[in-house]
Amino acid sequence: MAVKGIEHIAVAVSSLDAGIKAWTAMGFTCSHVEVVADQQVKVARMVVGQFCIELLEPTSADSPVAKFIEKRGPGLHHVCLETDQVGADLNALKGAGFALIDAAPRLGAHGCSIAFVHPRATGGVLVELSQPPDVDAPHQGG
Repeated sequence: MAVKGIEHIAVAVSSLDAGIKAWTAMGFTCSHVEVVADQQVKVARMVVGQFCIELLEPTSADSPVAKFIEKRGPGLHHVCLETDQVGADLNALKGAGFALIDAAPRLGAHGCSIAFVHPRATGGVLVELSQPPDVDAPHQGG
């Protein structure tokens, strides 16, 4: 795998406005808010220095993030690893026997190609692989 680092830590929240207010009070700046319709989530990118927290608010009661909050409550949702080759990394993990949520990259927030690794493969932590949009990568969905 060609992981470049942690791209962000994602936190599931019931209220994006309340989450933005809390993280802003801790010194973060909200740099971007967008809806990712395919994932039924509204995302706020909170930045301080080189570090990013993404706040995830469900836009539907049956979205994966809504189900997460219902089961576990608001809190840490996933760790996102940046890579320049999400498809190849996904294939390498599949070949190594990792349980995957996505069989192929798809379009995520900020125009990135993304894929998720199942938490049972990583000690209970949901892991997202993310490839910036300026790196050529096929993805499905939208």
